Amino acid sequence: MYKIPAARYRIEETIKRSKFIATVAHAPTEQEAKAFISTIKSEFPDATHNCWAYVAGPPGDTARVGMSDDGEPHGTAGRPMLSVLLHSEVGEIVAVVTRYYGGTKLGTGGLVRAYSGSVKNALAGLSVEEKRDVVSLTVVIDYSRVTAVRRMVESFNSEITSENYGADVSFRIELPKQNKDRFVRAITDLTSGNILITD
Repeated sequence: MYKIPAARYRIEETIKRSKFIATVAHAPTEQEAKAFISTIKSEFPDATHNCWAYVAGPPGDTARVGMSDDGEPHGTAGRPMLSVLLHSEVGEIVAVVTRYYGGTKLGTGGLVRAYSGSVKNALAGLSVEEKRDVVSLTVVIDYSRVTAVRRMVESFNSEITSENYGADVSFRIELPKQNKDRFVRAITDLTSGNILITD
């Protein structure tokens, strides 16, 4: 379980007459991160730079990361942005900082501070949620087991997402992935094997 962005968030600031617009969003895959970057570039086609970075995995995981200075001096935008994301304790995240040049050069140190600061400020306002690694199962039981199965579902930090009452009772159950095997064993024991379980 880890934190992911709950919604897209944007913040804007002016530093020495240059306008910096930081936009952050959820990016569970590299493809979604790149699609988001393209969306922002097309939203601000006249910007001087659209620098970006993403971590398409758990917080701090460097297996699926990317970054770009988009024409800024090497190492002054993408890398500082990525560093902030990697240390943010938020996973599956993409950030694009759009810059409109205002005529005053910031210098390399100033650029690093501006880009990393824009991402930090955006993260400060970002709403996050827990990523739940869940699986769904369908269980079919007879009516006499309904109460006992409901209790078991609650005890496994799981929930019934749909119910169907016919000749038997069918429950669609969502549960944390790590609990799946234990849950299947427990519910099979509970019903003495008189149960149908499908993914």
